[in-house]
Amino acid sequence: MATPLAGRVVLVTGGAHRVGKAIVMALAAERMRIALHYGGSADAARATEQELRARGVEVRLFQADLRDADAAPALIQQVVEAFGALHLLVNSAAVMQRTPIGSVTPQAWDSMFALNLRAPFFLAQAAASHLASVQGAIVNIADLAAFEAWPEYVPHAISKAGVVQMTRGLAHALAPSVRVNAIAPGGVLLPAQWTAADAEHFAQSTPLKRLGSPDDVAQAVVYLAQADYVTGDTLVVDGGRNVRK
Repeated sequence: MATPLAGRVVLVTGGAHRVGKAIVMALAAERMRIALHYGGSADAARATEQELRARGVEVRLFQADLRDADAAPALIQQVVEAFGALHLLVNSAAVMQRTPIGSVTPQAWDSMFALNLRAPFFLAQAAASHLASVQGAIVNIADLAAFEAWPEYVPHAISKAGVVQMTRGLAHALAPSVRVNAIAPGGVLLPAQWTAADAEHFAQSTPLKRLGSPDDVAQAVVYLAQADYVTGDTLVVDGGRNVRK
């Protein structure tokens, strides 16, 4: 049986733009009440808020630098106080930095892992009791890089592989009261510096012969939010690239 989403509260981290915004809009279409977190993208967050309000969606903005170790529990508390409940946590906020071997610094490593891996864990830990009381769920956004070797993105890939294992561990630890799943997107948003030729090559080397879109990830989030017999899984949304091995 699919879990109904209408009227429930969701916190989407990094929900102001890009994939995060697509997730927010898809969940809003399911009539969820939106707690939209942003880090530094204040203008984009306000624009998304206005767009949602114009559609009659209940939405509130929450700013936090999730690289700060104390920010995660404070954010969860703020959301619960504002809405009175939390039913779904979507850990979307992340950074993807090109870091060729030889150029990686401890500072870059720590910053990336603080946002990509540490923050989702401590958000989940802080949210667990609230979610358990309502049979809620967590959806983490991983990356295809968790399953492939990308030479210029090794730290990023390690952080996202950690998200996959974190998902499995939390699913076991929080069952049966909280379901925890992840999504590993492939080519849904290509790096800005890629050329049209790069994009075409990527599309043609994908089994489905096309690129995806943020909406593909968003619809996967909706599915996992409703799929009440699925936990501990990572759904790969990549047009089949992962099966080329």
